[in-house]
Amino acid sequence: MDAASGDERGTTERVLTLLGLLQQRRVWTGPELADRLGVTSRTVRRDVERLRTLGYPVHASQGVGGGYQLGPGQDLPPLLLDDEEAIVTAVSLLVGAGGAVAGAGDAALRALTKLDRVLPTRLRHEVRALSGSVESFGGGRTPVDPEMLMTLARACRDEVEARFEYPTESEVRQRQVEPYRLVASDRRWYLLAYDLDRDGWRSFRVDRMTDVSARTWRFRPRPAPDAATYVQEGVASRVYPHRARFLVHASADTVREQISASAAVVRRRDDDHCEVLGGADNLDIVLMHVLLLGHDFEVLEPPELARRCRALAERLMSAGATNSPESDLDQS
Repeated sequence: MDAASGDERGTTERVLTLLGLLQQRRVWTGPELADRLGVTSRTVRRDVERLRTLGYPVHASQGVGGGYQLGPGQDLPPLLLDDEEAIVTAVSLLVGAGGAVAGAGDAALRALTKLDRVLPTRLRHEVRALSGSVESFGGGRTPVDPEMLMTLARACRDEVEARFEYPTESEVRQRQVEPYRLVASDRRWYLLAYDLDRDGWRSFRVDRMTDVSARTWRFRPRPAPDAATYVQEGVASRVYPHRARFLVHASADTVREQISASAAVVRRRDDDHCEVLGGADNLDIVLMHVLLLGHDFEVLEPPELARRCRALAERLMSAGATNSPESDLDQS
């Protein structure tokens, strides 16, 4: 190694050490940092400027109680974690990704895949051991094995094929796929993947998978549908034998607060109207769900559901007429 490259590496290591010190304590004086780093106060000032150039907001104040302080910034710069901090962070993310904390799992998994890329091999067994000792209860999402999630997340990230056992109506069969995205709903985790055996896009419930493994065979990503939309439409309608579409006279935001994302797809039409797409084993069930929203609506499809609406309306009118105020007066 020549002198220039050696000096550069030494400067980089010193700046990273300085960053670690600033993250450990609220305020450091210049002489304290210089003593810890074994350099002059002038070198400390130069290294502080290097950190500022990298996006770290290092503030300097004068007088009693003054010194260097790492403050919040407009953008999130890289964090510097020691071994213990990295292990605790990874375990927390594993629990958040595999557990049932609604709304937190997908963000936890994204952060975990970033940490996984740089986590030293020597720490992985400690992360696995600690994550196995943590449990949780409550929440609405079906818990899944965090290691399984990580295997699938790595396969999506690295664009390598994956294999797993998956149950059908009559048997458990091996599936070989090109994994694309993991999608978290309010209840479950799903994998959107290209099924090589069936030559098409499919969504799979992660909690139903077993014997999950990532292969070394890389693939070139295909043009893919929007992952969240595809999975939501599949969960809310495609898996059912009967599907229906309605025009609801209310804003999409209002209706989304009333309907679970796993129960129906809500699409905005304009400020005062939206479409609701849902499915069920019986069309009457879908109809009653939309009726109970309390908004005016129109049946867009299928045509037979519109006829069913009229038949139910006549039945309801008939049922209401038997207890109407007029009939009560007639009996008095």
